[in-house]
Amino acid sequence: MKPMSETLQRGAAPHVVFEADGPDASAGAPVAGTSPLLGVLRRELVLTLRRRSEVATVLVFFVMVASLFPLAIGPEPQRLRVIGPGVLWVGALLSTLLGLPRMFGEDFADGTLEQMLLSPTPFAWLVVGKIVAHWLVAGLPLVLLAPLLGLQFGLAPQALGLLVLALLLGTPLLSLLGAIGAALTLGARGGGALLALLLLPLYVPALVFGAGALTAQAAGLDPSGYLELLGAMLVVAVFLAPPAAAAAVRIAIE
Repeated sequence: MKPMSETLQRGAAPHVVFEADGPDASAGAPVAGTSPLLGVLRRELVLTLRRRSEVATVLVFFVMVASLFPLAIGPEPQRLRVIGPGVLWVGALLSTLLGLPRMFGEDFADGTLEQMLLSPTPFAWLVVGKIVAHWLVAGLPLVLLAPLLGLQFGLAPQALGLLVLALLLGTPLLSLLGAIGAALTLGARGGGALLALLLLPLYVPALVFGAGALTAQAAGLDPSGYLELLGAMLVVAVFLAPPAAAAAVRIAIE
């Protein structure tokens, strides 16, 4: 099964098509005609599935952060409803940080990023695949889990729906901004702590608008303004974050 091992190695160029043998061939080998973006996305997801503990760590951390606050503050329903949106957003924000050092770090260490730079496909396009994979692994599960955790704060069904919508707009934004931070700290000593210090200020607007939408709804106000600002930030980040991250990776490698 030598071609299969070449496919899953981090040193394999993402635009090369491999044919695999055996029962596990379809699990990791790109198929003929697959676009480079889908090839990178598929590769990242397959590698993540081989490290399921990392996904579990993100989810467990999110659950622990969201569960510790009610235990510390007490069971008063009104107070829990007030702090619930902010706590859930802070938990989601911190949880997305956990997987960011590995977005480029392992590929940088084994030389895969250099092969990606030599690919005929624009490197920013390949970075998009990594960002999407990070969101699918570290962002989307948080969105799906948030309504269950919101019940322990006594949030109403309307608030839970708004929470999901805000996180659907906010978590991709966190992954996009996180890609820039991960690229800027690539190869730096103590990169994990530096990454957090760099990104937390950038995450503040997403936190303010995301949690503010639920606070506005609880006060009887229209939350659409907060969601529109969050969506506008996401659109800007979609166009600017991949090229910025790609440029930072090039600088780190060169």
